[in-house]
Amino acid sequence: MVKQLTVISGKGGTGKTTIAASFAALAENAVIADCDVDAADMHLILHPDIFEIHDFYGLKIANINRNMCNGCGICATSCRFGAIGRDCIIDVYKCEGCSVCEYVCPESAIRMVEKKAGEYYCSYTRFGPMVHAKLGIGEEASGKLVSNVRRRATELALERGMDMIVIDGPPGTGCTVIAAITGTDLVLVVTEPTISGIHDLERVVQVAQHFRIPVAVCINKCDINKELSQDICNYCENRGLNVVGLLPYDKSPVSAMMDGKTVVEYSGDAFSLQIKAMWSEVSNLLLK
Repeated sequence: MVKQLTVISGKGGTGKTTIAASFAALAENAVIADCDVDAADMHLILHPDIFEIHDFYGLKIANINRNMCNGCGICATSCRFGAIGRDCIIDVYKCEGCSVCEYVCPESAIRMVEKKAGEYYCSYTRFGPMVHAKLGIGEEASGKLVSNVRRRATELALERGMDMIVIDGPPGTGCTVIAAITGTDLVLVVTEPTISGIHDLERVVQVAQHFRIPVAVCINKCDINKELSQDICNYCENRGLNVVGLLPYDKSPVSAMMDGKTVVEYSGDAFSLQIKAMWSEVSNLLLK
């Protein structure tokens, strides 16, 4: 059975990808999935060698057949998104694919067509196979792209007899987060001792618990505000959540990224040892 771990955060900049990349280095038989498709950056550390490219099609958009269009403008006045100009030309960045224009067109000159919205890739890395993606500028349906990345990662794990998928999830609580955590065996929420960090931790924990997914918590930069770190520990204790990591502020993650390495590769200092200890705890939770 393939176990799935998703590393997420209620807000950006908490160190989620730094920890997920380190877990990818420590996992012995895992597929890596970068599901932060709006701002994918795992490839900057893992330097993947792509062996598969898949086109991704999101929402359909309107297309006007100029030979059939009589220029009546009904489509333009009916579009609530302002995606059709007076010259009956579609602005592809404003079209939301609602199909109203197709419905109201008296000449049947409009039809909804597939539009390439991005790509997702299968790659080799020094730690094993990775599935990652690139969403086009201004494109929607990122949750659907996350689902495609996870599906292909699961297929690779089954094809190659691998027993784990390490998922670098997106920040926040939106549809991409839901797509990244649904059906996983454990969610690790990376937070920080700030007011916004606590607020967003509470929101993302609610999302995970709504889907009945076990949650563990890591407090990064825990020493920048010890009082708020204690508040997070109390919050977790009251809700039966395991705090598996208390990571201090450290410059080694930045140095490691500048060198194109994960933290656990870059050095064997105390910070690296703490991440290894956290991985041990997370692995034990996954086996339960």
